[in-house]
Parts: sequence; structure tokens; C-alpha cells
Amino acid sequence: MTAQRILLLLILSAMMSFIISGITTLKAVGPVQNFFSLWISAWGIAWIFAFPSMLICTPVAQKLVDILFKKVEKVYL
Repeated sequence: MTAQRILLLLILSAMMSFIISGITTLKAVGPVQNFFSLWISAWGIAWIFAFPSMLICTPVAQKLVDILFKKVEKVYL
């Protein structure tokens, strides 16, 4: 895996976990006064799991997409 690919996954996992943790924190506690600090805390924990998950799941997802597209090409050729 190239450095460019790892950086992409690092940034993508940060953005995705930031958004998802914000939504789930808002749903769990509502718009409370310390919402932002709760969100950032939840995001930190989420990102710790999101980045390694992306490293593991990306190659698997890529293989599944490759398999699906090969099957689609066979149907239309």
C-alpha cells in the first residue's frame, strides 16, 4: 500500500468518523451545553477504530467490487 493510499484512508477515516460520531452523539445526548466536548471525545475513540478498519476493509471491498464488475461485464458482453 502506497503512502498516498494510506494518507487517503487516514483523512477519509477522520472525516467519516467525525460525521458519524457527531450524529450519534447528538442522538444519544441531544443538544446539551457540553455537546462539542462529548462529540470530540467520541470522535477520538471512533477514529482509533475507523482507521485500522479502513486499512483492513478497503482491500476486501476492492476485491468484491472487482468480482461484481467482472460478473456485470460478462452479462453485458
